[in-house]
Amino acid sequence: MEPDKDTARGLAQFEGYLLWSAEVEDARRQAARFAEQLPWLTTAQRADVERLYAADRLAAARAMLVRVTERAAELRGEYTERYRLLRTRCVAAAVVSAAAVSGGCAALTLLAR
Repeated sequence: MEPDKDTARGLAQFEGYLLWSAEVEDARRQAARFAEQLPWLTTAQRADVERLYAADRLAAARAMLVRVTERAAELRGEYTERYRLLRTRCVAAAVVSAAAVSGGCAALTLLAR
């Protein structure tokens, strides 16, 4: 294992944990704010509404994250392929240019004799 890659992976996981924890806390705050608008609820009903609201919000956030992750993987594949083609074209152009310059120099040398 490479320590740099392990460190980067660990930091990414920690960042993901912190971001998800913030999302959970935000969902709870919004659920409490929503339940405050319903003053006729009993304490148990309010707790149920908050729990269901937060769960629904987190399910929506999770679904969005899955879609974003899938799209990021698709884009990574597309851009990797485009980069490979561009690199191939650049190398081919460099080889052709070098050959043309070499041929030109050889032709000039032969003509100069």
